Amino acid sequence: MLRSMYSGISGMKGFQTKLDVIGNNISNVNTIGYKKSTINFQDLLSQNLSSGGANPMQIGLGSSMASINVNHNAGSSMSTGVGTDLSIMGDGFFVVQDPEAAAGEGQYLTRAGNFTVTAEGNLVTAQGYNVLGSNEQAINVSGYDSFSINRLGEVIGKQADGTETTIAEIGVSTPENPSGLRKFGGSLYEMTGVASANGLNIQTATEKNTEIGSGMLEMSNVDLTEEFTEMIIAQRGFQANSRTITTSDELLQEVVNLKR
Repeated sequence: MLRSMYSGISGMKGFQTKLDVIGNNISNVNTIGYKKSTINFQDLLSQNLSSGGANPMQIGLGSSMASINVNHNAGSSMSTGVGTDLSIMGDGFFVVQDPEAAAGEGQYLTRAGNFTVTAEGNLVTAQGYNVLGSNEQAINVSGYDSFSINRLGEVIGKQADGTETTIAEIGVSTPENPSGLRKFGGSLYEMTGVASANGLNIQTATEKNTEIGSGMLEMSNVDLTEEFTEMIIAQRGFQANSRTITTSDELLQEVVNLKR
């Protein structure tokens, strides 16, 4: 009976964490470039009751979390008509850098392409981080009357006389294991050794075999129907495990009453 109680407790803790993951996904259903998380469980160690006979006799001791993974499937695209709103049409991430960080440091990955241009002409994120080109330098469009970004990720500046010049190329990084990236907050990811053995490895969209969509944003890949279904399963699982605890308690109460 005590084993069943502890198994019930481990199950309740697991489903509580699952509800935490689901709640975070739902809260970010409209977050640009957000990637939903999923949780997987595994059983705990089993207690051997007997090693005799043809097969071992074992009783499980509950469940535990195996992993919480990030699903990096692409979300739907939303047209905005704003030239500085970008989306990656395929695999990869934009590379941004904290302007206060030293050269080569403070670099992050993101799929949120809602960029703007500062008064100094720098292409930046909503948090003010500089968007890096394929040369790992901040992209600056000052000195031009206007600019545009084509599907190859080329930032093309245009002078008043119609002269066009390629200012920079949007940098793209494609880690071998995107699930190994560490969430930093603000729709940013930190590179880790688990995600890529070669670091950021910033290249052009063409070299990464992808394209850049200008005037559109990638929305969250959260499916509310799926999340609500998982929420129901988590709720019922939590209730079932709590019922295991109350039933074990009733049995223990009956044992105590035998003495009266």
